[in-house]
Amino acid sequence: MSSAPLTSTPPPLLPAKSKSSPPHHPLLSHLPHCTSLRSLAQLHAAAVKSGLAAHPAFVTRLLTLCTVPGAHPAHLAYARQVFDRVPHPSDAVWYNTLLRGYARSPSPSPAAAAEAAVRVFARMLEEGVAPDTYTFVSLLKACAAARAGEEGRQAHAVAAKVGAAGHEYVRPTLINMYAECGDARAARVMFDRMDGDCVVSYNAMIAAAVRSSRPGEALVLFREMQAKGLKPTPVTVIIVLSACALLGALELGRWIHDYVRKIELDSLVKVSTALIDMYAKCGSLEDAIAVFQGMESRDRQAWSVMIVAYANHGYGREAILLFEEMKKQGIKPDDITFLGVLYACSHSGLVSEGLQYFDDMRDHGIVPGIKHYGCVTDLLARSGQLERAYKFIDELPIKPTPILWRTLLSACGGHGDVDLGKRVFERILELDDSHGGDYVIFSNLCANTGKWEEMNRVRKLMNEKGVVKVPGCSSIEIDNTVHEFFAGDGRHPKSQEARKMVDEVFDQLKLVGYVPDTSHVFHVEMGEEEKATSLRYHSEKLAIAFGLLSTTPGATLRVVKNLRVCPDCHSMAKLVSMVFNRRIILRDLNRFHHFENGVCSCGDYW
Repeated sequence: MSSAPLTSTPPPLLPAKSKSSPPHHPLLSHLPHCTSLRSLAQLHAAAVKSGLAAHPAFVTRLLTLCTVPGAHPAHLAYARQVFDRVPHPSDAVWYNTLLRGYARSPSPSPAAAAEAAVRVFARMLEEGVAPDTYTFVSLLKACAAARAGEEGRQAHAVAAKVGAAGHEYVRPTLINMYAECGDARAARVMFDRMDGDCVVSYNAMIAAAVRSSRPGEALVLFREMQAKGLKPTPVTVIIVLSACALLGALELGRWIHDYVRKIELDSLVKVSTALIDMYAKCGSLEDAIAVFQGMESRDRQAWSVMIVAYANHGYGREAILLFEEMKKQGIKPDDITFLGVLYACSHSGLVSEGLQYFDDMRDHGIVPGIKHYGCVTDLLARSGQLERAYKFIDELPIKPTPILWRTLLSACGGHGDVDLGKRVFERILELDDSHGGDYVIFSNLCANTGKWEEMNRVRKLMNEKGVVKVPGCSSIEIDNTVHEFFAGDGRHPKSQEARKMVDEVFDQLKLVGYVPDTSHVFHVEMGEEEKATSLRYHSEKLAIAFGLLSTTPGATLRVVKNLRVCPDCHSMAKLVSMVFNRRIILRDLNRFHHFENGVCSCGDYW
């Protein structure tokens, strides 16, 4: 076999000439030991010489070997070439093996894998080979991974035509496909058509709700699942914990943790990792650390999630120490690990350390992605190196996204650089002119620097395009119920009580020197008193006030905000923590703020 040439193109198939019975041919026993494309090509060449290459048993085993989980993409490409050389493939197993390979492989991209899977399926129908449930499960998974909704719907139509759409394995896959492709309505229709209760289908629907940013619905489905006596799988638990993380529902997350212990799933690394993530995103870094330290074994994802947790809570040095410890333990960092370290450096002002870690990525064979570039942009911009950040974005090897420029625009606002801000704002509009936050940041920057004419031009442009600012929304969990408050409105049933409590809180805060910070309220027609009033009922203030009303003295308040916390709300929270002797943990769009005894963990650097 050593004389066989190395090639990524399979040799031509020849008629079988071997007198050996193919199922017992010695070459078949060598196939499982071909771990490289070179050895596979050599054995395949030997099979051609012996007349075995066209035998169904050999083709089946070769295709299976090339599509096992974790196989290199080159092996899948080789398998496809072997398959394409078969004149009229009639074995459904061959088609299903290839489709399973495309469903598992994201390389070179999910879209390319889905496209290839669709072509294999089309040939299957052209050759008159009947698809079965395995066919549709793999095809639909490939479509889901690529968000290929149209192709998924066509596959659904064929599955319905041949009577496979209602199968116990196909239906959950259909639900998942529609959910991944953003069609929540179709996913729900499929779910409601279920004849019986199925854990896999519930998992798909719960995941669909989480992906669609409807965590409350995910938790309702989980409770419904429990009421029906269905036992959650590790997948169920992981998805539900992510819903708790999105909502910031700590008490519910703790209840699920207790439940996980009862059903003995807490020893699973993936479940423990989800618990770390949930606790960190719900504001309890202490619980996240406790879970991490209690793990008997940790994989790379567990280390990475803990590093990101430290970063999000502003503990940059601790994140770096953990990263270094991870490497000492022999765990190789990946792109997510480096993202956590870079994020930690950017939010802790560790500029030189962050740039060094960015350079180290290539030493580990990791190509930076858009999020890594975003961290470096933030790192430079926060430290006031605005022109350097602009040059960094402008010279990237990939096309910059609006988010990168948006990061720099926000920093221009913080540092009062209106000239660079205008250049950045114009770059953003070239890519995306529909984001209301961009107009608000730049118009505020103009107002803050006295560029009133430019401010009015931007606001006029905003009105002409019909762009609206995303309303501020803050949530707080009280007695396992998540309460949401929106800036200035009365949607919550106890919004009037919350507003009255805000007034009482401010009366107390004024006694210790509170003065409204109106520096970011840029309405020329407003006086200072009107500006202060416009700040008073921001959503996080309402949530904090409601928390003071609804909890016992000394209880920690945990608030989740959908936008960046404004300077006035930040000052108010610091004073509330001191005057009312409360610990307040506020998660905004960028990070966590731990307020205690009048001080914030961010050091007023956010």
